[in-house]
Amino acid sequence: MNDQKIENLLNLALDTPQAEREKSELLEVGYQATARTWQVIVRYSGDLAGAAKAAAGERWKIIELSGGYAIVTLPERDLSVLADLNEVEYIEKPKRLYFSVDQGRQASCISAVQSGTDGLDGEGVLVAVIDSGVDYFHPDFRNADGTTRILTMWDQSAEAGKNKRNDPEDTWREEKEITSRIQENMEQPERGGQGSGIQFGRTPDGFTQGVEYTRAEIDAALAAGSRQEGLALVPEEDVSGHGTEVLGIAAGNGQSSGGRYRGVAPQAELIVVKLGTPEPGGFPRTTELMQAIEYVVRKAEELRRPVAVNLSFGNVYGSHRGNTLLETYLDQMANRWKSVFVIGMGNEAATDGHVSGKLEQNGPEQVIEFTIGEQETSLGIQLWKNYADTYRITVIDPEGRSVGPFRSETGAAKYRNGGTTLLIYYGEPAPYQGQQEIFMEWIPVDDYLDSGIWRIVLTPGKITDGSYNLWMSDGRARGRYTRFLRPNPEATLTIPAAASRAVAVGAYDSRTNAYATFSGRGWPGEIYGVRPDLVAPGVQITATAPGGSYRTVTGTSFAAPFVTGSAALLMQWGIVRGNDPFLYGEKVRAYLRKGARPLPGFTVYPNEKVGYGALCAAQSIPL
Repeated sequence: MNDQKIENLLNLALDTPQAEREKSELLEVGYQATARTWQVIVRYSGDLAGAAKAAAGERWKIIELSGGYAIVTLPERDLSVLADLNEVEYIEKPKRLYFSVDQGRQASCISAVQSGTDGLDGEGVLVAVIDSGVDYFHPDFRNADGTTRILTMWDQSAEAGKNKRNDPEDTWREEKEITSRIQENMEQPERGGQGSGIQFGRTPDGFTQGVEYTRAEIDAALAAGSRQEGLALVPEEDVSGHGTEVLGIAAGNGQSSGGRYRGVAPQAELIVVKLGTPEPGGFPRTTELMQAIEYVVRKAEELRRPVAVNLSFGNVYGSHRGNTLLETYLDQMANRWKSVFVIGMGNEAATDGHVSGKLEQNGPEQVIEFTIGEQETSLGIQLWKNYADTYRITVIDPEGRSVGPFRSETGAAKYRNGGTTLLIYYGEPAPYQGQQEIFMEWIPVDDYLDSGIWRIVLTPGKITDGSYNLWMSDGRARGRYTRFLRPNPEATLTIPAAASRAVAVGAYDSRTNAYATFSGRGWPGEIYGVRPDLVAPGVQITATAPGGSYRTVTGTSFAAPFVTGSAALLMQWGIVRGNDPFLYGEKVRAYLRKGARPLPGFTVYPNEKVGYGALCAAQSIPL
């Protein structure tokens, strides 16, 4: 065809034999071969519906959009009729959009698992996200009738009986008025807030902090008439958006996008924990995380439902061998109830924050160079070594001034280097790990550390093993110019990803099928276990955002929920549908590993970059 009202690509498609068109990713988009119909985009003016009915009766399906646009589905033979209408100004065929969640689902073999009459969607399984909270108003976390999919939500930093958005003396009056309106307007009043409506939320049983909101209370807030009125009842917001993004990938139902951006387990019910920040402007602590883990597992036990738990955060402090108390606690909880814990590997591989080496008996000293950028306010470096090895440590500042060699006995010491104070602590082995830590902290005498190239000199004494590792502060806590000059990206996984019974997830770019260079790596040669277990899409992912929208995100934080949702699908297939009542914990991890597919450039599996390969949910289900 050569109709000037029809775009060139659609004209070309109409002139191309179907057998050839099917081989094109571009030309066939919009055509439904079985019904021999096209779906096209129309720019029009006037009464399109009336003109279409007069021309074709009821053969065409028209979805009118704002501003003179419509989506029209019609038989291929009618396209020329549509173009001849005076009301029609222009016609285009649809184009395929390579949105990252769509692509991530396809690349991870998730769409195949979700499709079909027996498709998996997470129904009967709990998905728990421990993070920065969630925008519970987002349509992707609500059912078709507008009610919430969140069974329970615990804000660790909130205060029971207090309202963040109102003065205390106004809270009682406003909540009573709102609750009264809810009970008058809701079709099912029993979904409203419990009690008189004077106070929503309470501290969870067995805990001493925060406020827990039930599904009924969240439903009452959603039915309040406006977001502002809802927040007066359940004053929960996700300020950073991180938790909302993560939860959407794992279990969003895509309702805000007509299903296009649905997550992996769109029918799972949800548990949300908003980690507390003990101090204003601070960060959650591992203590809050451990309480959150406890809370989630308890809830799952009470509900008698399997649960997939997502942890998309971490830190760099520790030996990176899975022996911190947080990690051993997590391992213990992973053995309780029917649960799977999924943890992101972190984004430290490209921050130049790790260096390693090996000293030899009577060998040369080794010099570790690193830079401190301008206006850096502090820096910590931890050195982990075999306790049987002894060597002297000297630190040299950018002006060539040195302090040390430091005493080798355990304990703390303080030194002054120009405008910088250096704190040194020699640790001892602990009951849970036999390595020795030497911790060094740089703090400014005035406002900032002395910037420039620093050196740490290691002079060998008695050496039996000689291996050492140094880690800088988390890359998010230091400037980009504060880094080791000869870094080693191995062993850059963040903690608690080293927990032995958790599923550790790295990131790859599903658009190029390549490992993401920022993704934290495990130890080479599997010397402390396989990490990561596998990788999932983590580059340019489209995820739910506060306010009911979507945005693009990158990082292992967003690779982990692909695996969390996939774990929920596996447990649905096994436990809920009765195919394997023991499909949880280590068994889920084993199936995920077995189903992982290879990536180009890797011949040996597992390895410290991608583990057993890329997530493929369809191949992980033991059909």
